[in-house]
This record gives sequence, structure tokens and C-alpha cells, in this order.
Amino acid sequence: MPSNQNDQKQQDISPEAREHFYDVLYGRRDVRGQFLTDPIPDTVLTNILHAAHHAPSVGLSQPWNFILIRDPKKRQQIYEAFVSANDEAALMFEGDRRNQYQALKLQGILDTPINVCITCDRKRGGPVVLGKTHQAEMDLYSTVCAVQNFWLAARAENVGVGWVSIIEKSTLSALLNLPDGVVPVAYLCVGYVSEFLKKPELELAHWEKRAQLNDMIFTDAWGETSA
Repeated sequence: MPSNQNDQKQQDISPEAREHFYDVLYGRRDVRGQFLTDPIPDTVLTNILHAAHHAPSVGLSQPWNFILIRDPKKRQQIYEAFVSANDEAALMFEGDRRNQYQALKLQGILDTPINVCITCDRKRGGPVVLGKTHQAEMDLYSTVCAVQNFWLAARAENVGVGWVSIIEKSTLSALLNLPDGVVPVAYLCVGYVSEFLKKPELELAHWEKRAQLNDMIFTDAWGETSA
């Protein structure tokens, strides 16, 4: 449940809470093929949305909105948009890589009790927003922080999330009646699962593997490494 603790009197994180946080963090998965149709209680969904809404945002602009998509007909339309985009995407790979791509399950649009689209209102906060004056894209990054909060809170509630990015943005915007200046950032399939895999599904499918952290760290400038 969201904490009622006074924001002015935050306490240090206990060792037990810290350990549980890392359990949630490293146990998060992009779920694709393990979804169940069991409904998510409103209290659980509210907890997850509450966590997402408490993400950091540039200038405290809170540029996000959450569109809850339950209507089967709407989700069927979105699924068809995915299929069209996925067919196009498959043609971008060649040979065995294309065959491997086509064998992957990359969405759960029709498999879950609810889909959630997290959007970014590029006009929120007015023409000048603290922190966006020199990096206008910071509102998009703020919205991605809300996505991450949503994902981690869902994992803490034992709810799975799958991010579907293989959809033409203009098509999705039209299907969701997004007004001018509001863009879709994340289309999420949300539901309980039969299991959370021990490793990312794409790693288990030998599509890609996790890079080593040491290879990602530079010192003072790009490409510079310390002893």
C-alpha cells in the first residue's frame, strides 16, 4: 500500500526493505507469454498507478496520463495495429534472424485483463517549464520514469507488465483519440502471470544477452576507462 508517512519526516530505509527493493528490481520482467486472464483488483491497480504518479518529473510538471483500456473491441483494433507493424518489422531482419523474430511472442494485448497506455502531454506546464529550457525532451524522460515506477510497483504486487513498442505511433494516437501535443510513450499489457522467468525472455530465446557492467562505465569522458 502507498505510505501515509509524512513526506517531511522520511526515515532511513531498513536493511530488510533495501533487500526487498532489490528483489523487486532484479525480479522485474518484460512479460510476453505467461499472462493469465484473472482480473486485477482495483486496490492493486490503484497502488500501481499511485506509484507511477509519484515518479520524478522535470519542473514537477507531471506530464503523464494513464489510459486504462479494457474494451475488447478497442484492444482488438490495437492488436491489429501491432500485427501490421510486426509484419513490417519482420522484413527488416534477414535469414535465420527473421525466422527467429517471427517465432517470438512480443505482446499480450488480448491476453490480459487490462492494457494501460502512458502518455506525455508535451504542453503541460506551459511554454516555459523549469528544467526544460535547454532540454525540451525532459518531459518524455520524466514520463519514462513513471513507466519504470509502474513496472516496479506492479512487480511488487506480483503483477506482470509487457511493453509493446511495435505499433505505429500515429495509429495508436488515433485509436486512443489523443489530442494534439499528447504522445503515447508506453503501451503496457498488465496482468497476473503463471510465472516470472528467471531471466529475460529474449535472453532465454538467445536473441541477446546482458552486457557486462564494466563495459558500460567510462571515467570523465566517453571511451576513457580508469585502472
